[in-house]
Amino acid sequence: MKLSIRRKIETEVNRLLRETGTAGAPIDVEKIANVLGIAIRRTPTNDEISGFLLRNPDGQAVIGVNTLHHPNRQRFTIAHELGHFILHKQEEVHVDRAVIKLRDGASSKGEDPDEVEANGFAAELLMPTGFLSGDLERFTLTDLLDDRRMQQLAKRYQVSVQAMTNRLVSRGVLPNTSK
Repeated sequence: MKLSIRRKIETEVNRLLRETGTAGAPIDVEKIANVLGIAIRRTPTNDEISGFLLRNPDGQAVIGVNTLHHPNRQRFTIAHELGHFILHKQEEVHVDRAVIKLRDGASSKGEDPDEVEANGFAAELLMPTGFLSGDLERFTLTDLLDDRRMQQLAKRYQVSVQAMTNRLVSRGVLPNTSK
């Protein structure tokens, strides 16, 4: 992801956190959606569908969330759709599922720029750089490689261990072993 987009994401997330009086983890993504005037609708649906963002011509917006997914996944979906809402204002409808363009093979490989940006936004919103840096001051690399300690950190932010690990790798805190 380009540095300019990463900076824009950090700026937007910091603004949202200030506006909502959020001072620590876990981040209340539903409160943020509410402050932005976005309704959240939960419903069980096909497992391939994580969620969607719908912008009505009258300015109202709705984020749909699949209730069959784990609560941490639902939080990520809301944060991801908030990313589309803030970063991709031209989109009227955005559905995250495997069948359509926005969740096709390119999306799963991280090649769709809008999806990469929305995922980056979700990661920054759920695990803000400033909050995470403060929490990480108490950890050593050995701690972060310890499954139990990583689970504690992920639990604090109400994200999966995989999401936390990806975040720490992307921030250069953990080595990228996939290369």
